Amino acid sequence: MYKIFLCEDNPIHLERFQKMIRKYIFSKPFEIEMALFTDSSEKLLTYVKANPNLSGLYFLDVDLQEDINGIELAAQIKEYDISSTIVFITTQSELAYLTFHFRVEAMDYITKDHTNEEIEKRIIECIDLSYERFLKGKHHHIKYFPIKVEDRILNVPYNDILFFEVYPDPKVTHRLILYTDTQTLHFRGQLKNVLALGPEFFNCHKSIVVNLNKIKHVDKKKREVVLYNGDIVPVSKRKVYELVDVLEKRGNR
Repeated sequence: MYKIFLCEDNPIHLERFQKMIRKYIFSKPFEIEMALFTDSSEKLLTYVKANPNLSGLYFLDVDLQEDINGIELAAQIKEYDISSTIVFITTQSELAYLTFHFRVEAMDYITKDHTNEEIEKRIIECIDLSYERFLKGKHHHIKYFPIKVEDRILNVPYNDILFFEVYPDPKVTHRLILYTDTQTLHFRGQLKNVLALGPEFFNCHKSIVVNLNKIKHVDKKKREVVLYNGDIVPVSKRKVYELVDVLEKRGNR
């Protein structure tokens, strides 16, 4: 279900834009949920943090009269909803340059001094385009693995994952380390839950689950897996031939 959010601190504008969005959404056979219309950035962030794997369209006022502005809010949203679409609605078009400073890509930048008809037209265009992209994404779906790191939920694409490793200190239980080409992420979890992600993950060692798509070759004598990025992970004696067999059946080794 595609979700739409609106964050606007001015109650008159909040109601104005909300009516425009509702009117259009209810006139179309969209699978769209109007998830949250609010005057509070805190409420919006709380919702986003509590709902991993969101895919939403966010209409954000730039000048929120809070500790953060709408562009900073968008940057925080992007940490949790990595596929989010951002549209800024504001009286301050001169602040558009801040989107580059915070590296926030916006679909549109709508100024409030436009006529109601022009604003509504731009809102509809943003809904149509973002929803079309959402539907295409459903058919070419990128799978993400959500993990909690401190107070953040990170969505790591399956294709970025090299391998998982049990935390090396035996005194620390239910802790895993996830490795990508660019990150090493520590989080709470168990290998059995990682294995449930799908057939591309293989338990090659009692403490390691490797992404089969990242394996360059298996050294049976050394009982090692060499990954495409050059990393080497061990394979247990009883798992090495099973791993080779799995790779052969996949047709990529």
